[in-house]
Amino acid sequence: MVRPSSSAYPAGSGQHETPLSHHRETAVPSNPSPHSADEPVTVLAGGEVLTMDGQREILVNGGVAFSPGGILAVGPARDVLDRFAGAEVVDTTGSVVTPGLVNTHQHLTGDRLAHSMIPDDIGSEESIFGWAVPLHSHHTADDDEISATLSCVESLLEGVTTVVEAGTVAHPERVADAMEATGIRGAVSTWGWDLAPGPGSGPAAEVLTRQREAAAIERDGGRIRGWVALVGHDLVSDELFVGAAELAREIGTRLTFHMSPTPADAVSYRRRGMGRPLVHLHRLGVLGPETVVSHAVHVDRAEVDALAASGAAVAYCPWAYLRLAQGVTGAGRHHQMMDEGVRVGIGCDSENASDSLSVMRAAVLGVGLARDMTADPEAMGAWDALEWATARGGEVLGGHRTVGILAPGAVADVVVHSTDGPWWWPRGDTAQQLAWSDGGRSVSDVWVGGRRVVAEGRCLTVDTDLLRDRARAASRDLLARAGLGG
Repeated sequence: MVRPSSSAYPAGSGQHETPLSHHRETAVPSNPSPHSADEPVTVLAGGEVLTMDGQREILVNGGVAFSPGGILAVGPARDVLDRFAGAEVVDTTGSVVTPGLVNTHQHLTGDRLAHSMIPDDIGSEESIFGWAVPLHSHHTADDDEISATLSCVESLLEGVTTVVEAGTVAHPERVADAMEATGIRGAVSTWGWDLAPGPGSGPAAEVLTRQREAAAIERDGGRIRGWVALVGHDLVSDELFVGAAELAREIGTRLTFHMSPTPADAVSYRRRGMGRPLVHLHRLGVLGPETVVSHAVHVDRAEVDALAASGAAVAYCPWAYLRLAQGVTGAGRHHQMMDEGVRVGIGCDSENASDSLSVMRAAVLGVGLARDMTADPEAMGAWDALEWATARGGEVLGGHRTVGILAPGAVADVVVHSTDGPWWWPRGDTAQQLAWSDGGRSVSDVWVGGRRVVAEGRCLTVDTDLLRDRARAASRDLLARAGLGG
């Protein structure tokens, strides 16, 4: 339980009664970041702090000081409290404190209003083109905002503080409104494809004009930013791929697109004489450090080399591939990609693919798959899952040392996990319990940009009763317009 405190935190209390050997009580070796004297400072004191700064150590009886401008200090609670004597103090005794989780690929609209209504006994083609596309085709601007609000609230309650919208939005300004109102951090974009009819499809020049408009979105000092996004697959021309990459580089943002969750994209590219999809795009100059390729499941050795050589990153959504039976257990190479320097983050995808926004759950699944696919228990472990859910996601988004870690200078996105549940009894290795046992289900409090957005498991930024009623009505109307759901 998290308890506010108006007085200095009592030194020495709240320490785990049986600290494990990898725990430490020394300060992170960094100086506090400068901050405005006008900014309120919050100190979380007394919990076990997982900084996720690469050390794989836990700070027992730790303190984290932050303001809206970022993390100011991380260290022993007593030292941090002495340094920020006038701060608001939140007692995190008995809790685990981590950076906010990062979702590198999430469809915030569309099938969110058909949550758990899309049959799970159909293939990915029918799921996408029989359900997701019709839903998107009949989405109104209000639907976009309501569904994005739902997704963002659920994300925050799962401890996800940063989310990348996957590029299937008709009204990006309305989605940005939802992101701004809920308090989440993230990227928003719009539809982009030109080789098939569908929502947002059109000639390359027209698509690029819309992409430029969406990429110009910026809210709350950059907490929400626009990206360039394409549908990808075999639905985008070379002209549009190249134009989108050039646009992202010109305006200094990022490009994301879908590729090869199944073998179908490789078959289509080969049929058109283009060779392997990612090799082809690398030759065109599309791939680069600003590129996030979503999925990249059915890729070969040359495509992994292209990703590594270009500096492109990958968004990996393991639950989606299992739910849609896309063959990740036989084809997935994501743990090997990381060994070769490719940045890989975790995504949750969409309701037609997973019905879950739990990044922690997806990260743990990815680790389990890597262990099983290699038949090697040392391939990945609990710390890898935690890094995948936090720091590695930040690296994918270009936020190395600023997103997904707790260190001075990083964004003030912080999550407190309660240990009151029976899955925490008795206390063992904290990293293992948080990953394998808890799996993200005990999030109690969340701050984004120094602002508290979740308290004791309740969203503070949105009237969730009103949201529930609006979502039910919007879902009913959307399904009727799309001719779905009986």
